Amino acid sequence: MSNTTYIEYAFKVNPLQPASDILIAELGEVGFESFVENDEGLLAYIQQEDWTDGILALVQVLRNDLFEIHFDYKTIEQENWNATWEENFEPILVDDKCMVRAPFHKKEEVEYDIVIMPKMSFGTGHHETTHMMLRHVLNHDFNGKSVLDMGSGTGVLAILAALKGAATVDAIDIDHWCFLNAKENVDRNGCGHIHVYEGDVSLLNSQKYHVILANINRNILLNDIPVYASCLHEKGILFLSGFYETDVKVISEKCAEIGLNFQEKSKKGEWVSLKFIKP
Repeated sequence: MSNTTYIEYAFKVNPLQPASDILIAELGEVGFESFVENDEGLLAYIQQEDWTDGILALVQVLRNDLFEIHFDYKTIEQENWNATWEENFEPILVDDKCMVRAPFHKKEEVEYDIVIMPKMSFGTGHHETTHMMLRHVLNHDFNGKSVLDMGSGTGVLAILAALKGAATVDAIDIDHWCFLNAKENVDRNGCGHIHVYEGDVSLLNSQKYHVILANINRNILLNDIPVYASCLHEKGILFLSGFYETDVKVISEKCAEIGLNFQEKSKKGEWVSLKFIKP
C-alpha cells in the first residue's frame, strides 16, 4: 500500500449505525479498499488510479433520508501514506490481555499480541461485534479444540483462537480480498495450523468443530445456523454476532428450533453477541 497514491474520503455520519456499516459495504463495491472508523464516521481510501469524479454515484446510502452524511476528500501522496494510516488506525486493547495492532505500532507487553494489516477486510477489533467476539475467545478454553471462524474477515478471531491453543482452525470468508488478507495475517502471526478458505457455508460437509465463531449479518446467520449446528460436536459452542438487539428474538428462535441451548448475551453499543451450546 505504501507504493500507491490514494484518495482519502472523510465521511461524517449521523446516526453512526447502521449507516456506517452500510456505507462501508457500498464503498467496497465501487473500489474503496481501506476503512478506518472513528467517532464522527469513517475514513475511506481508494487508489487514485481507480478513482473517478462519479465514484459515489452508486453509493445509495448517501441519498437515504434516514441518515445525514457529509464528506470531503483529498489526495494522499505515496510518501505520506504510511504516516496517514498510522495516524488514523489506532491499536486496540481487549481486557488488558489482547492487543490488535498494525505492523507499525509499538509492541506492548500483553499475553496475546496480534499484528494485522486490515486493508479492506472487516475485523480490526474496533467494531463492537469484533470486540465482543474477541472477548468471547479470551474467556473461553480453546486448548486442543477444533475451531471454525465463519466470515473471518482479517482472520483476527481465528488467530486469537490459535494463540489460545486451538489444535486446528478453519477460517472461511466469501470475499476474495478477505481471503487473501486473512492468509497474509495468518502468516504474519506465525499461525501455520490455521487453514484459510474462500467460500461460504457450502464448504462445510462432514467437518466437526468444538467451537464455531460466526460474526456475520442477521440474514446469513438465519440461513446458515442449521449447518453450523450440524457441524458442532456434542457440547460444542456457537458464538454469534453481527446483529442488533431487535434481531435477538428471531435468531434465538432459530437456534432453539434445531436444539441449541442459549447460554448468554453480550451487548456493546447497539450490537449484540450470543452464545449457544449443543446438548
